[in-house]
Amino acid sequence: MFPHRLERAPMLLLIEDKISDKDLKKVAEDFDGYVKVVVDVDREILTAGGKQHVEGEELLLQGGSRQDNLWGGGLDLETGEIDFDSMINLRPNQDNSSREVLNQKLREKITEIVQKLLV
Repeated sequence: MFPHRLERAPMLLLIEDKISDKDLKKVAEDFDGYVKVVVDVDREILTAGGKQHVEGEELLLQGGSRQDNLWGGGLDLETGEIDFDSMINLRPNQDNSSREVLNQKLREKITEIVQKLLV
């Protein structure tokens, strides 16, 4: 019988106030310097980390967020680039027929929240 390696689950944090650089780097270890985020654009909070965006989405929904306010993306710590790509963004009923957030004002709001809490 071969030894089995137990893999730990990626860290997932609910962030309501600015995260420390140390904690941000720890979350980013799971994806080599990239952090998945799900942003509640109404409450101006987010989740950072997790294996899939849906995990952050579930955590926010359990905490009282509304589905139509949650948008997924990510932050590359090396370049500082924020992306707006996630399966949870596919919302034809909200005029978003892509994995990418298409609305420019919504992108600006997401960027503002990510920069306030993570950067």
